[in-house]
Amino acid sequence: MPTLDILILSNGPGELATWVRPVVKALREQLGDDRSAVRISVVLSPCPNASGKEAAIAQSYPEVDRVQGAGNFWEFLLWGKTAENWDWRDRGVVVFLGGDQIFPVLIGRRLGYRTVVYAEWDARWHSLIDRFGVMKPELVARIPQKYAHKFAVVGDLMAEAQQEWESGEVGEGESRRFHPSLSTQYSALSTQLIGILPGSKPAKLAQGVPLCLAIAECIHAARPQTRFAIPVAPTLDLKTLARFADPKQNPVIELVKGAWAELMIPDPPELPYLKTAAGLRVELWTRSPAYDLLSQCSLCFTTVGANTAELAALAVPMIVLLPTQQLDAMRSWDGLPGLLANLPVFGSSFAKAINWIIMQKVMQQGRLYAWPNIWAKTQVVPELVGKLQAADVAELALDYLNHPEKLQEMRDRLRSIRGETGAAQKLAKLVCEELEIQNA
Repeated sequence: MPTLDILILSNGPGELATWVRPVVKALREQLGDDRSAVRISVVLSPCPNASGKEAAIAQSYPEVDRVQGAGNFWEFLLWGKTAENWDWRDRGVVVFLGGDQIFPVLIGRRLGYRTVVYAEWDARWHSLIDRFGVMKPELVARIPQKYAHKFAVVGDLMAEAQQEWESGEVGEGESRRFHPSLSTQYSALSTQLIGILPGSKPAKLAQGVPLCLAIAECIHAARPQTRFAIPVAPTLDLKTLARFADPKQNPVIELVKGAWAELMIPDPPELPYLKTAAGLRVELWTRSPAYDLLSQCSLCFTTVGANTAELAALAVPMIVLLPTQQLDAMRSWDGLPGLLANLPVFGSSFAKAINWIIMQKVMQQGRLYAWPNIWAKTQVVPELVGKLQAADVAELALDYLNHPEKLQEMRDRLRSIRGETGAAQKLAKLVCEELEIQNA
């Protein structure tokens, strides 16, 4: 068997967790684990949502052999040179799983490799890319007929979360080893678990952490049997997360009228937690992905992003929060707005102006930002936008918690729109077919 290279191009933490992770698993299942025969490399490109720890996340995937961070991307794109001077085998495939679709075109030509692109909403460079795996058939319908043979509908990679949980591929490691009774802790009708997903970027955490802690305090006052947990993003450490709950280090706490808390790290097997001034404990779950925890949640509070797709795939009811007290918080827009918002010195001013304009359009036109709502083209899960107040959000959440039939209705609607699983296996099959073409 000839030796082969698979080069995966990706960028942000969401793409790594929901696209790269299931695809590299599927590739190893189909091509085997002989690294002398098939080598998988990941090259990251710059992303406005990046935390700087994306390379470490990719390196933690056992299926991956080599990883290059985003800091060295442009030199690789322009000159073909990696930071560690990687060698490349004669045959291979470039797989696009995040970034700009021109990247696989340029890199594939340089290496002489076939190219496969996963496309969610849009597919470009039809004449220059060898194969496309797309999320929905509607995308294929917009493609010129002469390129239709390059396209295959593989489904939604973000829906793989549910398949992994149901198959038992996640949740059997550290989290259950420390908490074997997790599934029974929250199964009693008198006890409900609420998940808090405030994001991973500082701008979101500054608002999201104190606001969600205040919401949790309001809910706990009305339903003291309710428990709360934060699945900590893999790009965060506990001390960094705790800084956003410390009024001495986060001035936004006062701006959002949020709650403060201190980090408590007890002896194992007890979980670390944030303890608020009201005495509420919010457990901190550090294993990733935390599908076993999330699947036990009656309800989650989350910011926009890949979290909404993963929760939808797990059919977990959610309330999506977009607080606007700090208008420069959102800096992850695509294209020129994203570049302006992330400029040094002047980026904050641009971000405030851009977000003010966008939020006005949201209020007027009802634009949707949570993935399940985008997929359904209607509001399946609540999206709360504006200068959110903890008591008002808690009142909405309590209405759901006090009326379980409403939660069940949301759960059923999420199941109906999340799509079929198996996208990673189908995309991996396209990659294998391109490898066979090159070997012919």
